[in-house]
Amino acid sequence: MQHQSKLPNVGTTIFTVMSALAKENNAINLSQGFPNYPSSEKLNSLVFEAMKNGYNQYAPMAGNLDLRLAITNKYNLLYKSTYHPDTEITVTAGATQAIYTIISAFVKQNDEVIIFKPAYDCYQPAIEVNGGKTISIQLSAPNYSVNWDEVASKISLKTKMIIINTPHNPSGTVWSKADMLQLQKLTKDTNIIVLSDEVYEHIIFDGESHNSICMFSDLKSRSFITASFGKTFHNTGWKIGYCCAPEDLMNEFRKVHQFNVFSVNHPMQKGIADYMKDAETYLGLNDFFQQKRDLFLSLISESRFKFTPSKGTYFQVLDYSEITDEHDVDFAKRLTKEFKIASIPMSVFNEQGKDDKVLRFCFAKTDETLVKASEILCKI
Repeated sequence: MQHQSKLPNVGTTIFTVMSALAKENNAINLSQGFPNYPSSEKLNSLVFEAMKNGYNQYAPMAGNLDLRLAITNKYNLLYKSTYHPDTEITVTAGATQAIYTIISAFVKQNDEVIIFKPAYDCYQPAIEVNGGKTISIQLSAPNYSVNWDEVASKISLKTKMIIINTPHNPSGTVWSKADMLQLQKLTKDTNIIVLSDEVYEHIIFDGESHNSICMFSDLKSRSFITASFGKTFHNTGWKIGYCCAPEDLMNEFRKVHQFNVFSVNHPMQKGIADYMKDAETYLGLNDFFQQKRDLFLSLISESRFKFTPSKGTYFQVLDYSEITDEHDVDFAKRLTKEFKIASIPMSVFNEQGKDDKVLRFCFAKTDETLVKASEILCKI
């Protein structure tokens, strides 16, 4: 007898594949989205202090109260929008767990969920394992802009949820205020839930602002926000995130969350809460990452790769169409083996593997690493 999971056709993620290939070939790893520089010593010390002070047992199911208060203060400061720490914020084991739990709580058999591709790879499996149907809207390089007439045409009586992601991984684009207003218009007076993946909210460039879904009152009333401390504070391995939503939605979320993970790492929650008392810990990230983006792009300006500067996230998409007509997966693997630099092929995020001849590179690396990587890219 053979047993299959509810995701029998899902293989190993491209992130695991490319990182393993990078390690095997001793290549510079600009594929998976994690920094190669350390977490803040101050933050590490605050977590250690929390351990010494007894924060070593279960946190409250919704999360450490000090951390939920810090999140509330952040939304007031940045967006003039309020989430109540008791009823509208839950701390999670990373944003991916929050996303999975939101989908599990609300998506039933044959419900339709609209996503925009290229899409982060956790969305579609979570929809399908819960019996839902993914309705994909393909965005195209290099602008990855949304055709709102197409979105309107895909909404039906079966549409349970729309998942958005801004700043957008993997393309490095951001949604404008006009985009958010279009989404608000299309979902107004419907029962559609919006899941807004905003894990890169603090990484936006060139003086632009993040248009959080909480800034649009009707959208906020029907939406979840998911966020990541790992992305914000350079410690992705801690797997601490959170979600925000109106009380009626959060009540339903917690019914599933409590039987999924119940609560997450308590001393890290307390340490992050204390660290966030200084708002500069997250307000200064735009400048920090823009310096890295600008350095990376200046160093590869004479290469054969073409690019539109990333508008947000710590990823840069590079067009290699003037170098080769190889499929992007094949080219990414060859770059790793022959040139010792790893990236992520964008087709794996697209509908039916659409190949735009672009690769995604992570620039959340030390300047030394970016210099070495750029030297390689300029030789290709």
